[in-house]
Amino acid sequence: MLEWLSVILLIAVALILIVAELIFVPGTTLVGLIGVACMVLGVYLSFEYFGSDIGWIVLSVSSISGSGIVIYGLRSGAWKKFALKRTLKGHVNEDFEVKLKVDQIGKTLSTLRPVGKVEFGSDVVEVHSLGNYVKSGQQVRIVSVKDNKIIVEPYSG
Repeated sequence: MLEWLSVILLIAVALILIVAELIFVPGTTLVGLIGVACMVLGVYLSFEYFGSDIGWIVLSVSSISGSGIVIYGLRSGAWKKFALKRTLKGHVNEDFEVKLKVDQIGKTLSTLRPVGKVEFGSDVVEVHSLGNYVKSGQQVRIVSVKDNKIIVEPYSG
């Protein structure tokens, strides 16, 4: 009786861990590997304790039940509860392409290494320098605005 309990318990724990791997911890991680190890150990013990006839039955039942749980989970839409349904549609500096023009002057609010913040009038935007290090508080000039990427260079005028 204890042999049956250990085999059934190992296979049940294996199925729970494999389902948990698929739902809660995606990817090949320790949870899934422990689940597979429990399944293999449960099937091995069934062959060891009860012989090959019962071992093959346990292997078949555990394989069919494991496959059935995964297929049912995929078809039932249970995975949709855990899936991200919204997409981000915003972009960096997307509303400044029209406002900011080449040769416009602004003041750095942070050091540009080569990315930082610059104030143009009342707008604060993220800009890229031409690879130069620009200290905070310096004036910069817009060299180009392309694909919402603002390129600046130091300005002394």
